[in-house]
Amino acid sequence: MTPPTTKSFTAGHFELLIDGHKTTTFLKNCSGGWVKAGVIDDPVGPAAHRVKSLGPVEVDPMSVEFGLAGAAPVLKWIQGSWKRQWDRRNGQITHADFNLKQTFEHWFYDALLLEASFPALDANSKDAAYLKCKWQPEAVRTVATPNSKAGLTSELYPEQKRWTPSAFRLRIDQFDGMENTSKIDALTIKQGIKKMYTGKDRFPQIEPTNLQFPNVVGYISLAYASTLLKWHNDYVFKGSQDPKGQLSGSIDFLTPDRKDVIFSINLFEAGLMSAQIEDAQANAEQIKRVKFEIFVGRMDLDGPGMLALG
Repeated sequence: MTPPTTKSFTAGHFELLIDGHKTTTFLKNCSGGWVKAGVIDDPVGPAAHRVKSLGPVEVDPMSVEFGLAGAAPVLKWIQGSWKRQWDRRNGQITHADFNLKQTFEHWFYDALLLEASFPALDANSKDAAYLKCKWQPEAVRTVATPNSKAGLTSELYPEQKRWTPSAFRLRIDQFDGMENTSKIDALTIKQGIKKMYTGKDRFPQIEPTNLQFPNVVGYISLAYASTLLKWHNDYVFKGSQDPKGQLSGSIDFLTPDRKDVIFSINLFEAGLMSAQIEDAQANAEQIKRVKFEIFVGRMDLDGPGMLALG
């Protein structure tokens, strides 16, 4: 049997740069950004034969999941998008072999942010926290660099250890006790886009449209839910008129010692939709909790400290 002469490349060595800035060495995964074409399927008279040809082409969205270290450029991109200050970014994903030597470069141009997903927060979690982003490029380019002497560099960022899903705080103005919330479901903020095919251009132009802010779903121990249940009684049960029952607040992402705020998602025009005690079961040892859902008119990303988002 003849031994193989070509070694396969490892899938685990890659690096992301946006506008020349290395985003993070804690890049967990990346995908997408490839060109695909539709198919035009035409019948030929009464015959059973059909003629197929390539139709319009487009670029798949790119998705990445990364840690906090070195993530300030992406967080600023998210911050601007939420303020409707849309910014288009260029960048590249560099793939490397087992020896961390560059083998392939995947460039993207004029990308608009599509989604920003923040992990579920749980006071009992022991996992690391990662941020997921998706963006839509207008154009891409791929370059093979099989003989490149340039290599990826490995750097250590202690800041990554400062972000954990178990260290957080929910604040709602005028209400005490919401900081005792023990769990918040994952949040995904979506930016709509419209694709427009113009003239002789092969790829469509993309333009931003609407922003979609999700509801905040959380859980709090019944022992600390008195203010939440009062809010529900006044705003939902009795039907207090808007905007009296709509408040402001924030989800603060804290350092592991809970002393400092790394960054915050500010909540505006927040109104309570529901608050209900979770299902009761005989002989259950779990803490009795109240599940609540809050709609949000808009959100803002804020972090004047380590991430310099102020």
